Amino acid sequence: MDETLLPLVERALQDNPRPLEFYLREQSHLPGPRANLKLVDDVSDMLAAAVSQRMDDVRRVIEHLTRDEKTLEVNTPGEFVVLSGVVAAGMCASVYAAWRQEVFARLSEYACNASWRVREGAAIAFQRLLEAAPEETAACLRIWASEGNCWQQRASMAAIAEPALMHSATMREAAFEMQQIVVRRMHAIPLSERKREEVKVLCKATGYTLSVITAALPEQGFALMRECASWGDPDIKWILRENLKKKRLAKFTDQVEQLAKIL
Repeated sequence: MDETLLPLVERALQDNPRPLEFYLREQSHLPGPRANLKLVDDVSDMLAAAVSQRMDDVRRVIEHLTRDEKTLEVNTPGEFVVLSGVVAAGMCASVYAAWRQEVFARLSEYACNASWRVREGAAIAFQRLLEAAPEETAACLRIWASEGNCWQQRASMAAIAEPALMHSATMREAAFEMQQIVVRRMHAIPLSERKREEVKVLCKATGYTLSVITAALPEQGFALMRECASWGDPDIKWILRENLKKKRLAKFTDQVEQLAKIL
């Protein structure tokens, strides 16, 4: 962990978050193809370590980091600052239960942000929450999958369809249920509306999440994929083809070949 970071976080908690913000900007690796996610994790861990004793101070720091979330420009140091605040909010809520419902509500907003990195930050934040409070967090994501807009549906699937989270039967079943809901909702979207950006983003995400869940629950997953193939929906067919390309499904040779023939 960067030794420079700890005193900056402490100063931010005391009275002045601007030096921390400047450091995050300098070390963001943006503009560029990859943001400094190690730094995002380090800031999140430090703030989470303080939240139970200094909740108001931590809240103030996170509010400072995310204050420009509606006006930021993509692939800039400013975007990285907001990303850091979003992930930190999730990490703090993962260790401080009293803050969870408030953070769930904020993450539902971040999931719809114009910046793809902020949207991804919301998914990462929820992964931290799923690790710490799987039932409570999965219940929130299930609502997003069932009732949320396309951005929120995308965030719910991007969060839970993570191989590292597929370690328990409860998590696998929750992920499958949500994927089933999302793909059926997508099929129900009229073809005339499929060119909207949020629909395309959801479609792209489902192009890999279905294979993650199918690898974890092959019987249910391939049954769902066969059902989807029977719809004759061109976008759903694209989703199925993308998932069948994934290496995680390579060991299911017969099922993959059968589906490929249908498509």
